Amino acid sequence: MPELKLAQLPDRTPVKLGISVMPDLHQALVDYAALYAQSYGREEPVADLIPAMLAAFLESDRAFSKGRSK
Repeated sequence: MPELKLAQLPDRTPVKLGISVMPDLHQALVDYAALYAQSYGREEPVADLIPAMLAAFLESDRAFSKGRSK
């Protein structure tokens, strides 16, 4: 079998999570979605924004990245 320059793609099957949040966090997420819509001219449901928000948080956490790479 030939060696391809493109590595095998990782598993991209979404994993569905269910979470409960406190009312004040829910309101903050709704407010964020409203500001997002105002900023980008496109409404997105809170549930669609949360995965991107979590990914951005994890990518920006240097201690997490450092600890994970060990």
